[in-house]
Amino acid sequence: MLTIGDLSRATGVKVPTIRYYEQMGLIAPAERSEGNQRRYSSDERDRLAFIRHARDLGLTLDAIRELIDLSQHPERPCHDADRIAAEQLSAVRRKIARLQKLEAELVRITSHCHSDQVRDCYVIRALANHELCHDDHY
Repeated sequence: MLTIGDLSRATGVKVPTIRYYEQMGLIAPAERSEGNQRRYSSDERDRLAFIRHARDLGLTLDAIRELIDLSQHPERPCHDADRIAAEQLSAVRRKIARLQKLEAELVRITSHCHSDQVRDCYVIRALANHELCHDDHY
């Protein structure tokens, strides 16, 4: 059995986050020692590692909950898991496209700034007046 500190070190998930996941029902409630200390099994460690990896990939807690449910039914087809991963891939691609627009705009405004004084700084003017931007980068 693992203490919450051991579980945190083994998975890289902070203690408050472990407690939160427990409250959210993503991991089973911990058993308690005689001293009321949380004790976790290797199954909870594996589940928490799964959650951590899914969060690292940007999946929402709802998507993770659905994937956990799917993982408990190994006989089911995996099209729902594929759908969840494909939705996340689409979201990541949208974010990348937005970040590329932001990058282009930052390159543009920084390349226009050739002033020695802030009063003439193009970066400051562009930030103060969105009309100076070339693209809608929201």
